[in-house]
Amino acid sequence: MTDFETVNVELDGPVAVVTMNRPEVLNAFNRQMLKELLVAVQEVNDNEGIRVVILTGEGRSFSAGADLSEDVEEGFSVEDALNTTYKPVLMAITEAPKPWISAVNGAAAGVGSSFAMNCDLTVMAEDAYLYQAFAAIGLIPDGGATWHLARTIGRKRTYELIATGEKLRAARCLELGLCNRVVPADQLLTETRAWAQELAAKAPLSLRYAKQALNTAMEANVSDTFGREAQLQHLCITSEDAKEGMRAFMQKRVPEFKGR
Repeated sequence: MTDFETVNVELDGPVAVVTMNRPEVLNAFNRQMLKELLVAVQEVNDNEGIRVVILTGEGRSFSAGADLSEDVEEGFSVEDALNTTYKPVLMAITEAPKPWISAVNGAAAGVGSSFAMNCDLTVMAEDAYLYQAFAAIGLIPDGGATWHLARTIGRKRTYELIATGEKLRAARCLELGLCNRVVPADQLLTETRAWAQELAAKAPLSLRYAKQALNTAMEANVSDTFGREAQLQHLCITSEDAKEGMRAFMQKRVPEFKGR
């Protein structure tokens, strides 16, 4: 794996932990961290030995959002910046051939909340929260935040959340379906790692194609979704892992999946 200054990557068997590492600014995104994060995401996605990835932040916060103190380059365009620096990283996670779990510690604010919601699964510390801070400074949510929020909690709740700038605490996020689990803050990574290891023992192709089917279902009609499921089911049922799973079931043993 590449060595980075603002991102740490730790491998634990089939699980990788990608940590945003600018704790002195609450892991606010600058150009360097975005560039390094993209490389880190691509490397763990391409590593067939890694089956599940955890995304988290070093220190007191998952991410405070964009680093507003960073010097603006001549000719800077926020539209270009979002499309050329943030979007590639977020889409690499969305389109990853393996599940990503966000382990949210402290604040996931601004575009930091987009990274938390963009992962396939989310575990939050009891004292963590999602925060759409944009209205307070005359901006709107970005990084796909409106897409994730509207599809999870509905249009009216999303607009209220954006307009009021309410901080959504972990317990409330769990109620609304914005996270999967809430755990004690001092157990966040321990609990998330344990869940990741459990998922890593599942059939990799099943996890991969289920993710693809869900991505289709979020946009397509029922008929198109049905067709996509049929295509992906064909890939699953003709795989070595499916044959191994059926053999293991008949033999009443734990299957050994290889991702083929």
